[in-house]
Amino acid sequence: LFHTYQRERKKRKARKQSLPHPVADINPEELALDLEPDEYGFKPDAEVIFLGTPSGGVYGGTSDRETWLLAYFAKKSKQIFEFGTCTGKTTYLFARNSPGNAIVTTLTLAPDDIKNYKRGKDDLEQDTKNALMETCFTAFRYSGTDVEGKVRQYYGDSKNFNETPFLNICDLVFIDGSHAYSYVCNDSEKALRMICPGGITLWHDYRGPDEAAGVYRYLNELSSRLPLRHIRGTSLVIYCKDHQ
Repeated sequence: LFHTYQRERKKRKARKQSLPHPVADINPEELALDLEPDEYGFKPDAEVIFLGTPSGGVYGGTSDRETWLLAYFAKKSKQIFEFGTCTGKTTYLFARNSPGNAIVTTLTLAPDDIKNYKRGKDDLEQDTKNALMETCFTAFRYSGTDVEGKVRQYYGDSKNFNETPFLNICDLVFIDGSHAYSYVCNDSEKALRMICPGGITLWHDYRGPDEAAGVYRYLNELSSRLPLRHIRGTSLVIYCKDHQ
């Protein structure tokens, strides 16, 4: 099944290479003055801890370039929230690279709680299948490491998640949970209320209409309201909230 998925994914990528991104592109170095090109395409003013390619066979795992950027953004974030723990790779990156007093809160649906997943009427069947396939982990990349103490692991369906305690306090919110349209809507609207002035919201898997279609659809719609930018060379979309 996994190898079939990978073959189909390569075909979809080949078909959409010429498709334009409705969300405007931005180069990584335009996001900060201290980003300069290196072997991964950019370099910060200080080292980041980088956990690269291995993803444990997870569908849609972050690329090296995306992984590097997530680690970079964590360096300046003390309150980080993640929709979608999956393997815990990005959770580890956030915890490892963030300041010593940072807190990384991450939310996932537990494997024995799949029955509570709430598919929306507009959600594609494949997006739902992918989400449930990634809800299979009971131990994570950060488990047993010396940064585990910075992580607050939450379990539950994100549609039931009450974001009130996190309103306007998060420096960084990463949205990489279910890519079904109704979940991307839910997670994004909550994230936008959670982010503080000057904070950053990042979405993963903005890949086009043939892959993670729910992400693509929602972000194209949201771009008519907010100045979103697709980070060139990645599947990341970023929104930087103005200082108020």
